[in-house]
Amino acid sequence: MKEKEKTLTAAAANEGFFKKYGFYLALLVLCVIVSLPTPDGLSVAGHRMLGIMVFSVIVWATTAISYPVSAGVIIALMALLIGFAPNPATGKIFGTAAGLAMGLKGFSSTAFCLVGAALFLAAAMTKTGLDKRIALTVLSKLGTKSNHVVIGVICCGFILSFFVPSTTARVACLVPIVLGMISAFGVPLNSRFAGMLMITVAQVDSVWNVGIKTAAAQNMVAVNFIRTQLGVDISWMDWFIAAAPFAILMSFALYHVMMFLMPPEIKEIPGGKETVKKLLADMGKITTNEIKLLVISICLLILWTTEKKLHVIDTSTTTMVAITLLMLPKIGVMQWNEVVNKINWGTVVLFGVGISLGSALLSTKAATWLANVIVSTFDLADSTTLTVLAIMALFLIIVHMGFASAAGLASAIIPIIISVLQQLKTPGVNVIGMTMILQYVVSFGFILPVNAPQNMIAYGTNTFEVRDFVRSGIPLTLIGFALIMLLGSTYWKWLGLV
Repeated sequence: MKEKEKTLTAAAANEGFFKKYGFYLALLVLCVIVSLPTPDGLSVAGHRMLGIMVFSVIVWATTAISYPVSAGVIIALMALLIGFAPNPATGKIFGTAAGLAMGLKGFSSTAFCLVGAALFLAAAMTKTGLDKRIALTVLSKLGTKSNHVVIGVICCGFILSFFVPSTTARVACLVPIVLGMISAFGVPLNSRFAGMLMITVAQVDSVWNVGIKTAAAQNMVAVNFIRTQLGVDISWMDWFIAAAPFAILMSFALYHVMMFLMPPEIKEIPGGKETVKKLLADMGKITTNEIKLLVISICLLILWTTEKKLHVIDTSTTTMVAITLLMLPKIGVMQWNEVVNKINWGTVVLFGVGISLGSALLSTKAATWLANVIVSTFDLADSTTLTVLAIMALFLIIVHMGFASAAGLASAIIPIIISVLQQLKTPGVNVIGMTMILQYVVSFGFILPVNAPQNMIAYGTNTFEVRDFVRSGIPLTLIGFALIMLLGSTYWKWLGLV
């Protein structure tokens, strides 16, 4: 017990150090990078953007300042540092207005609109309780055996991923339900069964962040850069066809890993099914607002899945129309003043700035220069696509260990990945497909609770220790990497993505 307390104290001390001094460390590194001579082949603006990128990575990784504040700082840095940089096209400085425009560019993106709309859709689910009803209905059908409850949690995560396009909202819905079940079953919070269920809640949402395009904000980052830089808009169904097999296999792996590492103390829960039915009965009959939301959500899902097949309306537009309907008098289920305070505006602001950061890295050629360095350092130019996939996937897994935001990671790294893939001389490289597959790895976040907000929500229930999460996360990450390579050499190759 004393050793555990010492470990937690040391971890808290380290976290406190980086949280306290991370901002100043980021500023110091930025100043050092900017003061160095501009490398050959890189513009002054590109040089300064690399400094801003490293600054962003440090403040996001250390959480030294909140995400909304970091967004404001990054915009200010871009306005000033890029504004006073010489513009090679005119021979004059860019000007602070042009620098500020670069910092705000992400806020005019259709992907930005989609993320904002998705958060309102998640708020509608929470307000009406439809997400809770869906979860309890699924759990009520799967019996009282402990392994069936685990399967039920995985199924809930899967189903909610279609209807609740916010990872944090899905976990926030499932956590109180699972806690209520644990309490009703009379299972201690510190039991293996309770810990296993809560870890499963977090991990299954990370898994299905990969499988469904609209399930996570970081996917929108990648799709936006693919559209703006490569001229291809990946539809909902194209993403699902490519990614769903991976997520399905990972769901099976998650079940077996959790049952093996944290086997429940009991095989069957006395009165379990009755408890879930009671929780469902306590909600009462389905309300009119729930029916409205369900109908609109199903219509929205149909429109997502048939994009480019039966119609040409993009995902962002259909989602915006759905949110408009949900807030109209008579038709809708919510009002602005009811949900405005339930939206995580910090996530919205971070997302917009993340797109701006990536766009500026590309427009100043900083991403291209860095890609050349990476290609030459790792001798990737003539490597096979599978070798490149393996090296880049491992790189992303390692880098993600220091990130608490997959959207932040995608914003910083996807433009560089696109540039790296464009530098390859290997014939037949599908830059779009490879970028999409590497985006799947950005969503991993399986190893540490701090790697994703959903992990921290689950960790806050005090049902498991950090070491329990790590014990499940490491094998899941290894299995995920193995599946990336397996599907890369078979299924995705057959689809022409690799």
